[in-house]
Amino acid sequence: MSEYSAKFNIGQVVSHRLFGFRGVIYDVDPQYANTEEWYQSIPQEIRPAKDQPFYHLLAQNDTGSYEAYVSEQNLILDESDKPIEHPGILEYFNEPKPGFYQLREVLAH
Repeated sequence: MSEYSAKFNIGQVVSHRLFGFRGVIYDVDPQYANTEEWYQSIPQEIRPAKDQPFYHLLAQNDTGSYEAYVSEQNLILDESDKPIEHPGILEYFNEPKPGFYQLREVLAH
């Protein structure tokens, strides 16, 4: 188990520190929980440590929307108040408030 606690919460809008894409957090792993193959595909010079929270994002960039899995060290709070344009938003969240999305009741636990 990780000694860290998550810095960000489900529903927060964040930006990637290195690549600039934005997204809304829909799940959090207390430490790395993806495949070793995926982890090794990250260039070594920017590969994050596994013993930190990793966030599942409904993400967008200039070319479209997708899902992303990002380490805490590579995220910063997005304070732009711009909505995230992702087709999965309403599957997870109610209508957004600036900078924050409320998880739908049926998914909250």
